[in-house]
Amino acid sequence: MSVASTSEESPDSAQRIDSFNGEQSVYFVPFRWWKDAQESVPCESVEKREILYTAATTGSSYGGPMKLINNIFNSDILFDLRREGDDALQSNDTGEASVSGRDFALVSSDMWLQALKWHHNDKINEKGVKSFSTGGVDRGDVYPVQLRLSVLQETNSLAVKICKKDNSVECFRRACKIFSLDSEQLRIWDISGQTTLFFQKDMNNSKACQQQTDQEILLELQIYGLSDSINLKESKKEDGSTHQTNGITNGTTFRFGRSHSLSFLGKAGEAGTLGLTGLQNLGNTCFMNSSLQCLAHTPKLVDFFLGEYIREINLENPLGMKGEIALAFGDLLRSLWAPGASTVTPRTFKAKLGRFAPQFSGFNQHDSQELLAFLLDGLHEDLNRVKNKPYVEAKDGDGRPDEEVADEYWRNHMARNDSIIVDVCQGQYKSTLVCPICKKVSVMFDPFMYLSLPLPCTSIRTMDLTVMSADGGSLPVSVTVNVPKFGKFEDLQKALVTACSLPEDETLMVTEVYNNRILRVLEDPSDSLSLIRDGDKLVVYRLKKDANDSPLIVFMHQKLEEQFICGKSSPTWKGFGIPLVSRLCDVENGFDVEKMYLKLLSSFKMPSEVFTENLENPTEEEATEKAGTDGTTSAEDKNSTDVKETTESVPDPVLRLYLTDDIGGSIESEILKEKPVNIKSKRLNVLARWPVKELDVYDTCLLSSLPEVSKFGTKRPQETVSLYKCLEAFLTEEPLGPDDMWYCPGCKEHRQAIKKLDLWRLPEILVIHLKRFSYSRFMKNKLEAFVDFPIDGFDLSSYISYKNGQTTYRYMLYAISNHYGGMGGGHYTAYVHHGGDRWYDFDDSHVNQISQEKIKTSAAYVLFYKRLVEE
Repeated sequence: MSVASTSEESPDSAQRIDSFNGEQSVYFVPFRWWKDAQESVPCESVEKREILYTAATTGSSYGGPMKLINNIFNSDILFDLRREGDDALQSNDTGEASVSGRDFALVSSDMWLQALKWHHNDKINEKGVKSFSTGGVDRGDVYPVQLRLSVLQETNSLAVKICKKDNSVECFRRACKIFSLDSEQLRIWDISGQTTLFFQKDMNNSKACQQQTDQEILLELQIYGLSDSINLKESKKEDGSTHQTNGITNGTTFRFGRSHSLSFLGKAGEAGTLGLTGLQNLGNTCFMNSSLQCLAHTPKLVDFFLGEYIREINLENPLGMKGEIALAFGDLLRSLWAPGASTVTPRTFKAKLGRFAPQFSGFNQHDSQELLAFLLDGLHEDLNRVKNKPYVEAKDGDGRPDEEVADEYWRNHMARNDSIIVDVCQGQYKSTLVCPICKKVSVMFDPFMYLSLPLPCTSIRTMDLTVMSADGGSLPVSVTVNVPKFGKFEDLQKALVTACSLPEDETLMVTEVYNNRILRVLEDPSDSLSLIRDGDKLVVYRLKKDANDSPLIVFMHQKLEEQFICGKSSPTWKGFGIPLVSRLCDVENGFDVEKMYLKLLSSFKMPSEVFTENLENPTEEEATEKAGTDGTTSAEDKNSTDVKETTESVPDPVLRLYLTDDIGGSIESEILKEKPVNIKSKRLNVLARWPVKELDVYDTCLLSSLPEVSKFGTKRPQETVSLYKCLEAFLTEEPLGPDDMWYCPGCKEHRQAIKKLDLWRLPEILVIHLKRFSYSRFMKNKLEAFVDFPIDGFDLSSYISYKNGQTTYRYMLYAISNHYGGMGGGHYTAYVHHGGDRWYDFDDSHVNQISQEKIKTSAAYVLFYKRLVEE
């Protein structure tokens, strides 16, 4: 509001809670406009708060027309407002004929907003208006005028001064036109209660001081509905009854009702609507903006925080935040719903949030649902109507009827928790635990603020692998298996055994191949499959079980390729193909090793007619090689499987085998046919170097063909799951995890009990959190499944366990918090319903209309439903 004193005030008056009524905006509106909408103001009867003032010239003892001392636009405006007695109030009470175009009202911002709601609904009823285009409020319809007030106790009056120095030229000019008309008596009805506070404060100051000091109070009025073209005279309706024009110009209309939104028709092309205000991104705060927009459009919360919510702030709750979170949220919500508001910067709210929840401090990305959970709980504790929480001991059902036990739990909960959040957002579910040993049954009824539903999609991951035969008797086979997306390696092993029709005398060795060598062997059954990336290349080797104790032999391949350096041809050993693996059994010398290698290669041998055709039609490269090269090679490359010759001579035209390291990057010694093989470890790495001509008989392209686990760009069909299926999965009984064991009072030990949840009491606002994110020891994952959720008729009547006379269990969607992207970052937005079939996309500071057909996406993360009222 903007009430200030020009003299020093006491420290108590500086406190936010104690002086809040003096900080609300006071609106100066036509009295008829207010009177027509008076029935929309909830709770108390406002008639008892009406104080009538009549304007008089300064120092005058009668209620005649007000005069200015000098020229209307050159001097300050001076007049007195004389407070009338109760008789005057009664004689003027609600009389239609007694209200003229010179009657005005002072109302609080809460009353003003309620009046806007009523007038819009009234217009809909009269004209049958279904929807309105959006526009902004003409700022000429709401403008401030600064008044200086002095209390005159002896005459029960207020001395009013409107100074040019306190107001802009335009606002002062308008004030002159409003307050200087002398055609009729000027009367002001104070319904805000502010002037009564001025008189009380002045009286207290007088008692505290020996002599009364002159004290001016600076009051800022928000003038509404009075433009230059306004006609405050009464006009006749067609039926002959009197009706005053309400001074609402520029086509301003208001939309509230079931959608709880106020829309304004303004000048063509203007953007902005009550409630359609964006939030600036302060740096990775889209998660916060998304949740705030959903809460700022929750019907009962909007009405509550636009009203006198300060009265319910609990400053003594040790679990609360001294009302600071509630005040910050209330201020932010009022800013979002202020007429003509542009983008709001939530810096103050962010600072409060970081102070009380350090996990949200800084500018890292966070989870919008985690913020929502903290904020709802914080608002509840700040607004808890229970000042002293009694100690309540939870009791088991012990065979009593569920209805009795549930009501007892709810009464106990309400004895400690009673707030607008509980009234609107909290429900109750039944939790049943059954001991698997002694069959002890424990029944409890717990409150919930939101439902976290699992996504029962198949969560299947499709993987492509290459399977190599155990003895070289067949070509590599490409195998596609389906495994749990977040499963373990043992799941992959089981799928491969089935896909390969593996006989009992064989086993599988799964490896990752990179740069023509085995990078790693996958053998730990408990390893997560998330360690396998889509771009990896997996090769599965079939091995005989009876040879499990024998050493492993791994063959890697190299061939001679030409490389041109500075115009000179240089032959280089180049790695190629998939490594071949077998077990070393009955191997005595190098001849046995070569024989084993050629046997494993036998399936890659090309048919004789194809080989003959290649000899008759050599390639250009082969022709060049036949003509001869200088055979020069360079030193060995330690970082690659490509090795250059160190001699000046051309390599022998025969296959040679060498002992090497795991990557085939260095040569230890040559394996000679007649010499025994020295086996020092469980794995023998052999590098096979091929002369060009001998390799021509093999299909090296087939040997090198190796698919990725999941080829990039391969479009997998998107999984779809119904929201009802998610709810059913949430209500399905399941065993507790080993880290969440239940202490059984029968066994006197912790047991992995069977848990079953049932919905017992549903709230007016139902918040549903879709559990898209999963966390493991190794990494985080997000489920991208499309959840098909209802918009207008979410019917939970078949899922509620206890129907306590509630007329309906049907809900309507009104907001969605969306998350786009993966775990590493992503972006949050919000979709909000704004009356009729209109939806808006809140993307930080950008607010755009979106068709209802487009609000269902796989990005939906938190759903906000409101209960439908049976008509």
